[in-house]
Amino acid sequence: MSQQDARGTQTALVTGASSGIGLEFSRLFARDGYHVIAVGRHVESLQMLAADLAKRGARGTTTIVADLGQPHSAAEVMRQLGEGRTAIDVLVNSAGRGVYGPFLETALDDELEMLQLNVITLTELTKLVAPAMVARGNGRIVNVASIAAFVPGPLMAGYYATKAYVLSFSEALATELEGTGVTVTVLCPPATRTGFQAAARLESSKLIKSQKLFEADEVARIGYAGMMAGERVVVPGFANWLSTKVVGLVPRRMLGRYVRNVQAPAT
Repeated sequence: MSQQDARGTQTALVTGASSGIGLEFSRLFARDGYHVIAVGRHVESLQMLAADLAKRGARGTTTIVADLGQPHSAAEVMRQLGEGRTAIDVLVNSAGRGVYGPFLETALDDELEMLQLNVITLTELTKLVAPAMVARGNGRIVNVASIAAFVPGPLMAGYYATKAYVLSFSEALATELEGTGVTVTVLCPPATRTGFQAAARLESSKLIKSQKLFEADEVARIGYAGMMAGERVVVPGFANWLSTKVVGLVPRRMLGRYVRNVQAPAT
């Protein structure tokens, strides 16, 4: 399947590209002959990624070292790309983090950095990239949310709230861009085996210990197919998809208590 247009090789910008779901998206773009712009925090990881993508068929990899949890980092990424002179055909906002624990006990700086990364930088990068897509009449945007977007999340209150934002923002933007040739897909995976759990200190929770985690490559494949089909909301796994429909029938207070129970530390 060709992923090229009259300009030649198409370009995909992927945040969080050196690990987890972002890594697997990058590999799928490489397989289909894209030029990949990989954004991550660690030089060594990005260098290893570039070598890996070259073997998988990428038409070049541009690596950008950036901490997207810092203010104005999205603008810095675009500055390094030449202030819009690089045409971006696909934007994948995959970078994200979580904070686990009672809200009154978590560090404020951690919560604010999470909000910056999961919400503000995602919004800013989309704002900076989407207008050129609309002007060209084609493009794809993928925002990685979570199945957590559909419920309140005691013990990860801020994280669940950020993913609810990503879901709502993405669906609204998809409606605004109808007829422009630009699609917006929000990927809402269940718990997935990545470095996320360790970074969020979530490994001790019953949620992680009691269930089989999805693999990042499986989630990325499902999200990639949904993106190519122009789907708006993609939830991997039928049971997970069904649960997002059922939660609307359950009182919100009951949902909150259920989530608190399954996220409590395992005894």
